[in-house]
Amino acid sequence: MSNDWLGEGRALAAAEKILDSAAQLFVEKGVNAVGMAEIASAAGCSRATLYRYFENRQALHIAFVHREARRLGTAIAESVATIDDPSERLETAMLTAVSAVRSTPTLAAWFTPGDASLAGELANSSDVINGLGVAMLGEIGAGTASRARWIVRVILSLLMVPGADENDERTLVREFVAALLNAGRTT
Repeated sequence: MSNDWLGEGRALAAAEKILDSAAQLFVEKGVNAVGMAEIASAAGCSRATLYRYFENRQALHIAFVHREARRLGTAIAESVATIDDPSERLETAMLTAVSAVRSTPTLAAWFTPGDASLAGELANSSDVINGLGVAMLGEIGAGTASRARWIVRVILSLLMVPGADENDERTLVREFVAALLNAGRTT
């Protein structure tokens, strides 16, 4: 029998349960409308317990976004694993990210009119999310980090201000992102 009831495994499970409860509330009410007391109640814990895991609402938001960004990164990596052409890989990765966010209610909740600015703020300050951009670019030399931040901004833009349809967005990414990637390689 394991004596891990206060151990790291239990703490991780508790934090995951809290984040899962928050996710459901984000979908139902919107990210900005959900308070810590509601999350604690939904998770079946006290506010003191919630604050033991997440010192404030911003910390909970960051933990949630980072968890989902890692999951999204895995899905993106799988979608481009067999694509060798860097431009095609980037195009597919970006459009996969946009599609995955839109089709996942817990992610789409962050891009409703009242909550999109919070998503943009977190994305611009997150090493984890910017890491997704680097993963999409691969190793292309100098300037990868700044290009990765730009790619994240383009993805956020497509999520906040969608194109006319999927074909329109694919054209935008192909002509204005993938083309610039190729141009940047020759300089």
